[in-house]
Amino acid sequence: MKGKDNVLLQVRNLSKTFNSFQAVKSVSFELYPGEILGLLGPNGAGKTTIIHMLLGLTSPTSGEIRIFGMNPLKSREREKILNRMNFSSTYVAMPYSLTLRESLTVFAGLYGVKEARARISYLIEQFDLKDVADRPVRTLSSGQMTRLNLAKAFINQPEVMLLDEPTASLDPDIADRTRSYLLEMKQTKKMAILYTSHNMQEMEEISDRLLFLHHGEIIARGTPEELVSRFKGQDLEDVFLKVAREVRP
Repeated sequence: MKGKDNVLLQVRNLSKTFNSFQAVKSVSFELYPGEILGLLGPNGAGKTTIIHMLLGLTSPTSGEIRIFGMNPLKSREREKILNRMNFSSTYVAMPYSLTLRESLTVFAGLYGVKEARARISYLIEQFDLKDVADRPVRTLSSGQMTRLNLAKAFINQPEVMLLDEPTASLDPDIADRTRSYLLEMKQTKKMAILYTSHNMQEMEEISDRLLFLHHGEIIARGTPEELVSRFKGQDLEDVFLKVAREVRP
């Protein structure tokens, strides 16, 4: 049941300005256990900037962030937060000189994962990486690198997961298996997931709620069905095109 007592991530009036450009404008939302919240919007809408602020990689110009009731901008609290969450993006580079298995071993050590070898073997199997597990990261294809990033993100069994276009480089089979795994983690582990993607069918399939961002601000929020109805679209892709072309409801 949703309520202020079990909110895992809370954002209030979050804004970010780069010089004279306001990338994020007074954004507010919550994320609850066992929920997938989708961030939608055209390129430059502010999605990745929001994720970077949640990770503490970029400082907000104004506003407030609380994750597990703590402030990620405070160094002591940030360390506690990061031990309980994780992140994946197709744009994150991994250590090229290590093998895939060695990379996961390093991250397992950083997170203090118990029975790390078994956990790594499980994730290698889950993301179909067995054939390349002992190859140097620099030899991996973009799709294999994406799967390595996803395996890394699940290494510590996080309570909160931030996923920035996690299936962008995956073939349809692996992308479908990834979505199924996310739904399984949501249902069995009550994992809370903040998710960005330009695949509208994917977002419609897995998201409990959606936030539509445009020019850095939320212009609509609701379930996929509610947004399709509000924007009088045939489906979520139709809605996305209307938003991207600055058509307001």
